[in-house]
Amino acid sequence: MNISRSITVFAALCGLAGQLPAQPEPFQRDGQPDPNYAVPEELNLRYALAFALDNNHAIRQARERIKEQEGIVLEVSSQQLPTVAVSGSATGNDPEVSNTIPAQRRDWGIAVQATQVIYAGGGVRASTRSASLSRQAAELELQGIINEQLLAVRTRFYTVLLAQQMVTVQEQNVRLLEEQLKDAQNRFEAGSISNFEVLRARVALANGQPDLISARNDYRLAIEEVRQVLGFSNVSGENLAKVPTFVGSLEVTDHETFDLHDALVRARSNRPELQRLSKLEDAGEELITASHSSALPQVAAFGRYDWVRGGPGSGWANRRDGWTAGLQAQWNIFDGRATAGRTAQAKSRLIQTKLAVEESVLAIDVEVRRAHSSLTEAWELVDASGKVVGQADEALRLAKVRYSAGTATQLDVLTSQVELTRARLNQLQAFYRYNVALASLHKAMGDADSYLSN
Repeated sequence: MNISRSITVFAALCGLAGQLPAQPEPFQRDGQPDPNYAVPEELNLRYALAFALDNNHAIRQARERIKEQEGIVLEVSSQQLPTVAVSGSATGNDPEVSNTIPAQRRDWGIAVQATQVIYAGGGVRASTRSASLSRQAAELELQGIINEQLLAVRTRFYTVLLAQQMVTVQEQNVRLLEEQLKDAQNRFEAGSISNFEVLRARVALANGQPDLISARNDYRLAIEEVRQVLGFSNVSGENLAKVPTFVGSLEVTDHETFDLHDALVRARSNRPELQRLSKLEDAGEELITASHSSALPQVAAFGRYDWVRGGPGSGWANRRDGWTAGLQAQWNIFDGRATAGRTAQAKSRLIQTKLAVEESVLAIDVEVRRAHSSLTEAWELVDASGKVVGQADEALRLAKVRYSAGTATQLDVLTSQVELTRARLNQLQAFYRYNVALASLHKAMGDADSYLSN
């Protein structure tokens, strides 16, 4: 896998994450998300993506895991550096139990010792490399989570736009049904139709109301889904009920095509999830070395300087001091097979990681194929729905003309109106599915969100 390319992409991604578009207020204060950020007057997709980069909880947790790994790297790599320790003691005792002649009531000592590991069976270097690889894996995990969460932002933003436009379609339908009822009442008063047709128009209008009510509720719920994925938690004051104006369009005018084979190749090369597992696989190899090192000799050099009580007095002027240097070695010839057990665990974890890589490759292939198929289906639906809307609109126009001329019934007009509403709703669904499928395919191929590329 192209690991170096992944790191380059990640570095660019992190840089772009800080270059947010100009907003009325910063998304963060003192490096932390601003909990008092107010609901904006307007919300477009780019604005939402920028806000999520700073406030989405999954992204923030992934960033903290990188900091955790940085701490682990510091802790493990410290074994390669000398350690310096200061120790001291002071005692007091009854002369009757003193071990010195003449008997002393007080004793003290101070020592400074520096120790440097010289040889540890390769365990220190292996542990350090493993920790460094784990940190790189955490960076790749962040990249994958950013891709996943920005896809969620896009999908839920598109859901809001869909719900918003479905409300508009249902409102248009209700207005047309109201006009139809008004026309029927006028015709009834003029004596040209019976009361039955007025009653049927009233029933049609009543049947249109529940769909409008449901569409408005779907819109409200979709807004809450967006708020959750953005990480917007401020509901104080006017933010509790304030709803921004969602700006954007689902309309699709052109079809972006992808070769399936190329898409699969790109996914295997670019997906940060696979690159992360590759790093963990390398880290697992190092951990086997680190586990086995316990069975080898451990050698360290040390230097020590001591200050101790000297002579009959116990003051600082009566001290004795001097240095000591040497080597310390330890070799656990038999440790009850503890090292063998740790090595077996490390080897098993490595095999599990390799199996996870194979499983992820298969899962990603399936994800790419499904996204590619969904995009093809969505474009076919977009193409078909556009033709149907035009035909349904023309059918309603002709039904109204024929009804006015007395050659069509009210039922013909109402049926045409229902079909037009259905065609418009189907077209909106097709637009929505295409936008979601396109974003899903880009994410499946491991492409950074287009917001990060601008």
